[in-house]
Amino acid sequence: MNKARITAAALPAALPFRLLAGAAILLSLLLLPQPGHAQGIVRGAQEGSYEGNRIAGPVGGAVGGVVGAGVGGAVGAVEGVFGIPHHHYRHRCHGYYDGYHRFHCYR
Repeated sequence: MNKARITAAALPAALPFRLLAGAAILLSLLLLPQPGHAQGIVRGAQEGSYEGNRIAGPVGGAVGGVVGAGVGGAVGAVEGVFGIPHHHYRHRCHGYYDGYHRFHCYR
């Protein structure tokens, strides 16, 4: 007597791994900071190299540029990813700005 074997159509073993990897790549691309937040790198490098050059000469300028780019990029990326607003300087008193954009306190 011939017994026919019935086999189920199995998915390839790599398919769930590929779906998981594709979802991870898509999620990581969605979480990248916007191009406007990359300005922290450039400005950090500029300010770091200026201050380092002013204080310690050309070697300080090179080191300050590298450190400033790293810190500026990290702060810009963290603020961009988590949506942390950048706070500007605020006065401790109540007042107003005049026509020349100078702040005056009431007291």
